[in-house]
Amino acid sequence: MPRITPNLWFDGNAEQAAHFYAALFPDSHVDAVIAAPADNPSTRKGEIVLVEFTLCGQPFVAINGGPQFRFTEAVSFAFECADQAELDHYWSALIAEGGSAGQCGWCKDRFGLSWQITPARLREMFQSTDRAAAERATAAMLVMQKIDIAILEAAYAGRLS
Repeated sequence: MPRITPNLWFDGNAEQAAHFYAALFPDSHVDAVIAAPADNPSTRKGEIVLVEFTLCGQPFVAINGGPQFRFTEAVSFAFECADQAELDHYWSALIAEGGSAGQCGWCKDRFGLSWQITPARLREMFQSTDRAAAERATAAMLVMQKIDIAILEAAYAGRLS
């Protein structure tokens, strides 16, 4: 059992969010949906107060805490993709139904949670000993919203003008 479990604060839609994430990511599932045993500041007795779920093998808790706190970009989840098809799949699913595209592989889902959807190859380029190639790949990435691996590869190789 991990010693740290991320706890995400939602405004009444924790169960909906947990099911969305569990259906989207591999090795993911909703583990428990817990009703409030008594009235409390955010939920009434019998309403869903906590949802325990697992994403890619990592346990999470979602709480229906109310409207007091919102997600910001100060916390995000990074998901590395193997190829463009996988990247396109996750990006499209996350920005659908009210999500939004950001810069450099960042996006927000319909619940307001920020994600970084990037290819594993980008990290390899950034760590390259060929610093000029890494700089070209970085410059290409900085003008993108959704990452385009073919353009990154061309920039890295020096094939873009």
